[in-house]
Amino acid sequence: MKPSDPRQLAFTVLSQVEEGGFADLSLDAALARCPGMDPRDRGLATELVYGVLRQRGRLDFALARFCSKQLSKVESRVLNLLRLGAYQVLMLDRVPAPAAVHETVELARRLGLERATGFINGILRALIRGEGQIPWPDPAADPLGHLQHGLSLPAWLARDWLRRYGAQEAAALAEAMAGQPPFCLRVNTLKGSRDQYLEMLRAAGHQAEPTVYAPEGVRLTARAAAPLPGDAAGWYQVQDEASMLIAHLLGARPGERILDACSAPGGKTTHIAALAENRAGVVALDLHPQRVRLVEEGARRLGCRGIETRAWDLTRPPAFLEPGSFDRVLVDAPCSGLGVLRRNPEIRWRRGAGDIKRMAALQGSILDNVAALVRPGGVLVYSLCTLTEAESEETLARFLARQPRFAREDLRPLTPPGWAELFDDQGALRSFPHRHGGMDAFYAVRLRRQQGD
Repeated sequence: MKPSDPRQLAFTVLSQVEEGGFADLSLDAALARCPGMDPRDRGLATELVYGVLRQRGRLDFALARFCSKQLSKVESRVLNLLRLGAYQVLMLDRVPAPAAVHETVELARRLGLERATGFINGILRALIRGEGQIPWPDPAADPLGHLQHGLSLPAWLARDWLRRYGAQEAAALAEAMAGQPPFCLRVNTLKGSRDQYLEMLRAAGHQAEPTVYAPEGVRLTARAAAPLPGDAAGWYQVQDEASMLIAHLLGARPGERILDACSAPGGKTTHIAALAENRAGVVALDLHPQRVRLVEEGARRLGCRGIETRAWDLTRPPAFLEPGSFDRVLVDAPCSGLGVLRRNPEIRWRRGAGDIKRMAALQGSILDNVAALVRPGGVLVYSLCTLTEAESEETLARFLARQPRFAREDLRPLTPPGWAELFDDQGALRSFPHRHGGMDAFYAVRLRRQQGD
């Protein structure tokens, strides 16, 4: 691969995603293999990968208008090339449309798809000519079609959001999920303050501002060519603002014993340690040994102490942990991930309604297997980066029916007044990107185990 070929790199990553890969991991690996790539080309490759995945529904609706056969019958490599070309034509003003077509056709040749160059060229040139006549669904007359074809939601999710939020709110949420997320950092308070790190960023030429809710958060608004300061010294952790709130809701204190039940990659684990000033005993579990190693590496980089790690499948009770031995337990459970569609855009094309039911069953099993570990009077926080009712309130209701010794707490009196808009009428965290400054969509509820049982 030529270091200066961002379109071929993007095509390679999209092909790997088609085969089951994850966009972020595949893109990072591909960019690492091209250390000489111009920063502008790296930016274009990144834009193409994430843009095509976020906007696939919209791109396919447009391409279908000019394709002589159903897109489902088009060879996957050719379809990915068409999507790459269409994204540049429809969504990138800085790339002239004829140049986008030419580059796509030339890429097809380099990939050994000479036989498809006429097909690709014809469809993309027809797209340029007919872009203004594409019959995009009207948001008022056809809100479901608008969500599905205009805002790139899969049909099942479009129907669900339309039912739950109404046409206007669903469209605002879908539009936010089709955009780029903010780039946020959590300042490691074991090293210094947010104000100190903001000064370090500005001195390096970066533009940044404090996050609205998270007291350690920094949002980068413009990056300079210089690297972020303090990386090797562990001054920061890349983390969305919504994710930063979870450790605060847990309320870790020095001297406590805390379980992070589903800890990888470790952002919340290290945040818990920092909030407890490195004076808590933290047990961090995760299913996969390689992901446990990510927690360990992050803790070393950030200077977090008192963290004990172990790989464990929490669909089985952790018999090696003593019942009632933890003051606080965090279950940041594996979930459908629909609250982070901007960051993992391939999820929207992989998930289905059946997956939600399976995830909810898994979450219930994990909750049941950690419940006995919470001491009487202790706290259990259940959090998710998703929006579905089945994984949030329904899973919680079933858990409380099985575990009557737990009662939910209203988080509003326990958090700063400025956070009030983040909670629903039962005091559960519900953040949304279109309502709360662009942060990811999270759900979190806090439970307390009753005394005397």
